[in-house]
Amino acid sequence: MPPLRIALYQGPGGVPATTDVSLDALDAAARRAALRGARLLVAPELYLTGYALGARTAECAEPVDGPGAEAVARICAHHGLAVAYGYPERAGDLVHNSVHLVGPTGETLAHYRKTHLYGDYERTHFTPGGEPVVQADLDGLRLGLLVCYDVEFPEAVRAHALAGTDVLVVPTALMRPYEFVAHTLLPARAWENQMYIAYANRSGTEGDFAFAGLSCLAAPDGAVRARAGSGEELLVAEADPALLAASRAENTYLADRRPELYHPQGETHR
Repeated sequence: MPPLRIALYQGPGGVPATTDVSLDALDAAARRAALRGARLLVAPELYLTGYALGARTAECAEPVDGPGAEAVARICAHHGLAVAYGYPERAGDLVHNSVHLVGPTGETLAHYRKTHLYGDYERTHFTPGGEPVVQADLDGLRLGLLVCYDVEFPEAVRAHALAGTDVLVVPTALMRPYEFVAHTLLPARAWENQMYIAYANRSGTEGDFAFAGLSCLAAPDGAVRARAGSGEELLVAEADPALLAASRAENTYLADRRPELYHPQGETHR
């Protein structure tokens, strides 16, 4: 099975004037990614609208099958690659911080609502999701979805590892001064859970938020296959099934677990 070429779009900073601005930039990034052989393009958390919406969050939210999703489906079908992107999702009276994964012919592959909300800002404007593991298959690899703060919880990533996720796709909005998450935590998560982690961050500033950039593809051997700087950038790197199999054979963390010992009071583990 050939490697999966993954593009990470570390998009421009600032809240876009309209969603159409984000979609135009996504279309351009998808064209460049496809020309470089990518089969998957990952955009940041709340990519369609920008992160710092504040009181406008609810009015900018749209349903999972809304106009933004329809536009991304056309982009995917036109360029022949899958796209994962973040957006504020309206579900009845609730608003979720969600990521939508669209396949290379424009079909919906998966949809995930952020389960761990970061800080008072997110808890004010969003309702957390309740489904911890959402997956889809692409070109023979099992993709899993999380959003930003989710990946900082070892339980969330381990749940994906136990469910067989090969590539964990993480749209994010990592802020300064927490660069250590991108530099240190992500390679450790990839190593301890034997998976690739595709982490696409925002860049620049929005209101009081300064984003760290540093998007990356972390590999199961603990190496970082590609790393962005602090500005707008499009990375392309490969998730290699052969390396994944070899790393899992050498590193037997998952097989050597003793879940019968992991029962702190008030928690359950499988």
